[in-house]
Amino acid sequence: MTSFSIGDTDFLRDGQPHQVISGALHYFRVHPDQWQDRIRKARLMGLNTIETYVAWNAHEPRRGEWDATGWNDLGRFLDLVHAEGLDAIVRPGPYICAEWHNGGLPNWLTAGERSLRSSDPEFLVDISAYLRRVYEIVAPRQVDRGGPVVLVQIENEYGAYGSDKAYLEALVALTRDAGITVPLTTVDQPVDQMLADGSLPELHKTGSFGSRTAERLATLRAHQPTGPLMCSEFWDGWFDWWGGVHHTTEVDAAAADLDALLSAGASVNIYMFHGGTNFGLTNGANHKGRYLPIVTSYDYDAPLDEAGNPTAKFFAFRDVIAKYAPVPEELPTAASPSPTLTVPLAPVGAWTDAPAADAAADTPATFDALGHLSALVRYDVELPPTDSPGLLSLEEARDLAWVQVDGQPIGTLSRTRHDRTLRIPAGRTLSILVEDQGRVNYDHRLGEEKGLIGTPTLDGAPLLGWRSTPLDVAEIAAAVAARTDAVEAGPGPSAWTADIPLAAPSDLFLDTAAWSKGYAFMNGFFLGRYWRNGPQRTLFVPSPATRAGDNRLVVLELENLLAAHAELVPGLLLGDTEE
Repeated sequence: MTSFSIGDTDFLRDGQPHQVISGALHYFRVHPDQWQDRIRKARLMGLNTIETYVAWNAHEPRRGEWDATGWNDLGRFLDLVHAEGLDAIVRPGPYICAEWHNGGLPNWLTAGERSLRSSDPEFLVDISAYLRRVYEIVAPRQVDRGGPVVLVQIENEYGAYGSDKAYLEALVALTRDAGITVPLTTVDQPVDQMLADGSLPELHKTGSFGSRTAERLATLRAHQPTGPLMCSEFWDGWFDWWGGVHHTTEVDAAAADLDALLSAGASVNIYMFHGGTNFGLTNGANHKGRYLPIVTSYDYDAPLDEAGNPTAKFFAFRDVIAKYAPVPEELPTAASPSPTLTVPLAPVGAWTDAPAADAAADTPATFDALGHLSALVRYDVELPPTDSPGLLSLEEARDLAWVQVDGQPIGTLSRTRHDRTLRIPAGRTLSILVEDQGRVNYDHRLGEEKGLIGTPTLDGAPLLGWRSTPLDVAEIAAAVAARTDAVEAGPGPSAWTADIPLAAPSDLFLDTAAWSKGYAFMNGFFLGRYWRNGPQRTLFVPSPATRAGDNRLVVLELENLLAAHAELVPGLLLGDTEE
């Protein structure tokens, strides 16, 4: 069996110095039928290793309902990495950040006032059960047992969050007890305080950065005086948020920074090699004074774009890697042209008009109190009798609210805009439809409750008697897909369908520019969110979600379509850049 260890100056593979040249590829952001293609292209760029996080909330969205099949088949993913002749690095968290909802932590774990990412005994019980399940998959696939896994990371950029050494010690003890024998690492930004707080003496420290290589390696070396230097998150791009721009990095500059790392003898994990997509409702959000939800695309300006096609950065990185390691002569084959066409969308009626919940309460119930994992809850309350308009005031809407009185739209209240008040007309029933736009994935807002927070007031008087009705977007889409009779759209959210004819399964690029805000599905596959707020215009449709013949598209529009059609375009349209 192969051995992998940490020497005085290098990683050692069977006793010989070894430079890890890795790329990040998250199995949960790529259709499982396309894992092999992406892994193979990693090898063709010259990578010798694939790194992945493990998303706990993908595996166990509800407590005790563990799933490691299909999209969550981490074992199969690692086996495909091994079959391609590559090593693997696993980062199981439990916290992963990753611009992924709630930083990978399940909602049921973070609900309430419990202490997170700490040695709190209750928290340790839950994460122990999770990590043992992960390690049951990882342990038999370690390199010293004939598998691909050469490194396992403890926590994730913990020094940016806390300094609870007992917590890190508990994670190490659990990891070793579960049969993990490969070297254990930590990662932190190359800041003295973070590197000091985020690790333990027995763990190998690595850095996360994307530029100023020499300076940052020097800081890392001061905290990790022996062994190999490693940038285990070499940021070659960045993520996008709704209402922002599409972030890119200059190809030559990124390649030069990679060259500087490799020429210094450092090992590297390129974050990301292939970003993939935040399918469904999996995007996270950031909040540093302003709530900013992440877009559906996780293209990241990576060497492989969101659709898995090599970019200029792929070939530039390949040329750099070839200076330090053998690179296959083979190049990825060019993608087949994607179908382009425009088809009309048929209106099939309202979709947020489910009967109100039977039980009423003084205070609106949060998503968390309802145990609701989908995107929407509708809140209904009877208004006091009056002939005059009134000022509706909310403690907070998390994250975007559409307000109606007697079925007529009045306006929106946005967390991003810090909206709290709206003048409403007299009427009988107030309805507030609230969207969870993505859970914060970083820092101390992890686990925030979603929905209407507190008790709304009208002209300062509390509004009581709320009926909180959860709306499951995927279940509604499945019901909408079966509708055949055209029903004209009313004043509120409207559902639309179309059948898209294809000669064969194909990757598709669905242009959403003629729509406003909502969710799209292809043959029941949840493509994700769209929003005219930009920058992202196209939703990526992976070919395994399509078929020869008619493909049923469902669009759940929350506001208004500018034009009732669906358009397939030749490639990704991810928005304007800063340039």
